[in-house]
Amino acid sequence: MPDKITVAGVSIDTRQWIGGARVASAETFTDLSPIDGSVLGEIARGGPGEAEAAVGAAREAFPGWAATSRKERARILHAIADGVEERLEELAIVETMDNGALLRSHRRGVMPRVAHNLRFFADWLLALDHEDFETRGHRNHVSWDPAGPCVLITPWNAPLMLATWKVAPALAAGNTVVLKPAEWSPLTASLLADIAAAAGLPAGVLNVVQGYGAEIGDALTAHPDVRRISFTGSVPTAKRIAASAAGNLTPLSLELGGKSPLLVFTDADLDLAVDLAVEQYDNAGQVCLAGTRLLVEESVAEEFTRRFVDKATRLSQGDPRDEATDIGPNVHPRQVEKIDGFVQRALAAGARPVIGGHRKDGLYYAPTLLTDVAQDAEIVQEEVFGPVLTLQTFGDEDEAVRLANDTRFGLAATLVTGDPGRAERVTAQLVAGTVWVNCFFVRDLQAPFGGSRLSGVGREGGTWSFDFYCDLKNTVTAPKGWTHHG
Repeated sequence: MPDKITVAGVSIDTRQWIGGARVASAETFTDLSPIDGSVLGEIARGGPGEAEAAVGAAREAFPGWAATSRKERARILHAIADGVEERLEELAIVETMDNGALLRSHRRGVMPRVAHNLRFFADWLLALDHEDFETRGHRNHVSWDPAGPCVLITPWNAPLMLATWKVAPALAAGNTVVLKPAEWSPLTASLLADIAAAAGLPAGVLNVVQGYGAEIGDALTAHPDVRRISFTGSVPTAKRIAASAAGNLTPLSLELGGKSPLLVFTDADLDLAVDLAVEQYDNAGQVCLAGTRLLVEESVAEEFTRRFVDKATRLSQGDPRDEATDIGPNVHPRQVEKIDGFVQRALAAGARPVIGGHRKDGLYYAPTLLTDVAQDAEIVQEEVFGPVLTLQTFGDEDEAVRLANDTRFGLAATLVTGDPGRAERVTAQLVAGTVWVNCFFVRDLQAPFGGSRLSGVGREGGTWSFDFYCDLKNTVTAPKGWTHHG
């Protein structure tokens, strides 16, 4: 098979990136475009051998990178961000071809965020500090020491943005990285390797390996030389990774999605509430933070539903390369089968489709809203990860909070209310890592991000990221005892 493919005019190397060089694998896997099902290319399919080589390269490069000054590490991260911005259009179109998300979103939001991820953690590194403090005359000094090689396993719904969200703080901290992108959307990770090399990142500091979790992922997460593992994805896969890492007590950061509520109270601005609710169809519903459970106070439920249907049915679904498109395809045939399975089982159990409830041509799934669903129904309790919302009603605040918290997850929550007192009361009771009041998806990298319950382990963002990717050290120095001065 050829070592390179061309996607939308962009040349992409399909081999592994290990130790600063391209490495072929004996086998490949097929990468499909969700837009039309066309074959984008055959991608190097790694296994235990590639995992060993990549971790070995990261281990060898670690002492030199860890000893590199903060200023120089930050400079190189900014140079990588420069490379991302120079190739922004190429990255945007390749990502759209590979995972089906809107090209306009990639151009205007996602790829600029990729560069921002790199710049933010470069700048945070330079400011990272903890004020010294005294204990009985002794000086305490806290420092963040690089931990070692890190394995970063990233999802397919926002491949490059979520990759750099992990890569940037790991590299800034002085660690070396083995990045394994999802096999359904591997292409921009390969381009990131090229951009990083061109920016002057030393060989072996960033390695990119491709393949299936059961073949290369298990070998990476069980490796005794790996000092950190960060994973974004499903709960079953996270359990497998945790079991694999347990033998070496390798620290984990896990972001595992959710089943987030969107609460609409009777005093809410209904137009705002509807806008926020329809926004949950973004990226064809493939957003971990999406408020897929609409919980609406009984007194405004009928009017809310009427306005929601009016707005949602005017969404344009089609080719994500078209600027007018609002909803593109789902990422893979298996994902569409999963989404439709959830919906059809819900309908068979008595759910009523207010809109949608069916597949369309190819990998396009109609935006769906289901009502007449029980709180213990599968469609209410389990993450669908598609353009499928449920609508339930509540009578008062207590019931709203009870319904909102009544799942195994706790990633995010959104509430719409005109009463600041109510907002304060309700948010204090919600089990969620992030709560939005009268807004959605407002994100700042200096804020902690993560989930409660099965939505994850740990927090990322700002100093929390460095706390994870580093070994924190406290050095206590006595006020006396020096025998040499100068």
